Amino acid sequence: QVHLVESGGGSVQAGDSLRLSCAVSGDAFNVQAVAWFRQGPGKEREYVARITWIGFNTYYANSVKGRFTISRDNAKNTVYLQMNSLKPKDTAVYYCEAVRREWGTPKDYWGQGAQVTVSS
Repeated sequence: QVHLVESGGGSVQAGDSLRLSCAVSGDAFNVQAVAWFRQGPGKEREYVARITWIGFNTYYANSVKGRFTISRDNAKNTVYLQMNSLKPKDTAVYYCEAVRREWGTPKDYWGQGAQVTVSS
């Protein structure tokens, strides 16, 4: 079992910044990547950013490139999503996801979600 605990959400004004945190605990052996997704009101859940567990390779959705940064702190076993220049369209519930291989097949683990509200 992989446990994910999110924090750092809140309400901000357009142009402001927030940093989301995802604390990873439990059996993280064979975790392949940790990612952030978001789901806006009445919208499907969409991919935001991903970082590989080994190698720290990062990937971003086009909608957040240049504004968001995903990173990992090994000492704290925490993945962050630094969100700068926030826009109202970024308003969503943000979810942390870990992908772990179990008996050769990938399995997803999810955090509880963190609300981010950006007002204009």
